[in-house]
Amino acid sequence: MKANSHPQLLVHDKADNVGVVVVEGLTAGTDMLCVCTEDNSDFRLTAKADIPIGHKVALKDLKAGDTIIKYGEDIGKMVGSAEVGGHVHTHNLKTKRW
Repeated sequence: MKANSHPQLLVHDKADNVGVVVVEGLTAGTDMLCVCTEDNSDFRLTAKADIPIGHKVALKDLKAGDTIIKYGEDIGKMVGSAEVGGHVHTHNLKTKRW
């Protein structure tokens, strides 16, 4: 896929293990420009699935039981798995509250 000069994924904190899709129509195989807002650094990652805007993407391989960090904070735990570039949402991520 053609490289894009506008970010498709934002990561808020260097400690995060997920980023957030910020464009409509992200499709599997997209070479995403990812920007970390903490220090404005960037990196590239390939989307492994079609992922809707506002949904999360795994920045590393994640398995059931792993804690998910977003905004530098614990937002829940994986109840399924996601490979690097994979979709992370309610199908594989749940709150730890209940």
